Amino acid sequence: MSDQSANDVSVTGITAAEVVLSCTELQPTLDFFVHRLGFQLDRISPADDPRSALISGHGLRLLLRRESGVAPGVLRIACEDPAALSAASDVLHAPNGTRIELVEWSQPLVIPALREELLVSRAGERATWITGRAGMRYRDLIPGRLGGRFIASHIQIPDGGPVPDNVHFHAIRFQMIFCRKGWVRVVYEGQGPPFVLEAGDCVLQPALIRHRVLESSAGLEVVEIACPAEHDTFLDHELELPTAELYPDRVYGSQRFVRHQASDADWAPWRVEGFQCRDIGIAEASGGLAGAQVVRAESAGSTTGTWQHAGELAFLYVLAGSLTLEGATDTPLTLERDDSVVVPAGVACVLTSTSDDLELLEVRLPAD
Repeated sequence: MSDQSANDVSVTGITAAEVVLSCTELQPTLDFFVHRLGFQLDRISPADDPRSALISGHGLRLLLRRESGVAPGVLRIACEDPAALSAASDVLHAPNGTRIELVEWSQPLVIPALREELLVSRAGERATWITGRAGMRYRDLIPGRLGGRFIASHIQIPDGGPVPDNVHFHAIRFQMIFCRKGWVRVVYEGQGPPFVLEAGDCVLQPALIRHRVLESSAGLEVVEIACPAEHDTFLDHELELPTAELYPDRVYGSQRFVRHQASDADWAPWRVEGFQCRDIGIAEASGGLAGAQVVRAESAGSTTGTWQHAGELAFLYVLAGSLTLEGATDTPLTLERDDSVVVPAGVACVLTSTSDDLELLEVRLPAD
C-alpha cells in the first residue's frame, strides 16, 4: 500500500495514545521525569535490560524509548509555581535532551500597543484575497493591524451548505460579526435555538461564549472586527449546543451577547447632522468599550459637520453607495462600495459627495 493510500484510511478502534520520547540512556531520563517532574512509572521492559518505560502524569502518557538517532522532542508542562517558572526561565533539559518548557497555562490576554495610521482597503479588482481555513476567502481591512491591536476582515464563503465547525470560544477583548451578504445559521450558548443571521444583521460575540456555525448560503459575506488581532480559539468537546438553559442577560467577562436584526431596527439621527443611524446595541452591552452603527445619508449630497474621534479605533466600511472623505489626506478620498478606512484619533474629517443610497458601517472603540 502506498503512503498516500495509507493516509486515506480511517483508523478505528483507538483506545489510548502516548507520546514517544527517545533517549540513549533510559534510567537517568526515567529518574528525571519521575523525581523532578512528578510522573509515575506504569510499565518497564524488559526487566533484565530495560529499553522502554511508560510513564503518566499531568494528563499525559509518555513512552521513554532507548534508541539513537531520533530527536528528543519538546514537552510543555503547565506550572503555577512562580519560583519554578522563574528557575526554569532559561531552559530545562531532560538527560535525553528533551527540552522542558514550564509555562503558565492560562496566560493573560495581551493587548498590543496601538500604532495609529490612516489605512484604506479597496474592493473590486484592487482587492487582495487569500484562502484561509475551510476554504473561506479573506480580505484584510486593516493592513498592518495597527500594531497587532485590531483585525478586520471581509470574509466570503463561496459554497453554501453545512459548515465544518465545532463548538468553540475565543479569548478576546472585542469581537463583532456583521452579515454583509447572504445568510448564516449559528447557535450560541444560553441564547436559545439556532438562528439565521441575515444581511444587515450583526452579533457582538463576548469572550468565552461558546458558539458554532452550522450552515450558510452560497456566497455568504461577513465583516468581522476583533481586538487583539491575534487571539486563541479553544474547542469545547463536551458542550452540546443549543443548551437547555437560557441566559439572555448573562454577562461574559464584562459584556453581554447582542443579536441585532436589521428588520426590527429603528432609525434615529446620527451624532452629526445630515445622517441617520440604526444603533447595533454594542455600546450598552459592552459597557462603552465599543460602539457600532449603520449610517445612511438623509439625502444625496449630505455633508457632515466635523467627524473625528479621540479613541483607539474609528473604522468605516461602505455597505452601499459612495462618498468622499475630506481632511484625512491632502486630497479628498473617494470611497465606494466595500471600501473601508481607518482614521487616526484627532483627524478632523468631513463626509461629502454622498450618493442617495449611501450606507456605512461605523465601529468605534471606545463608543463615545
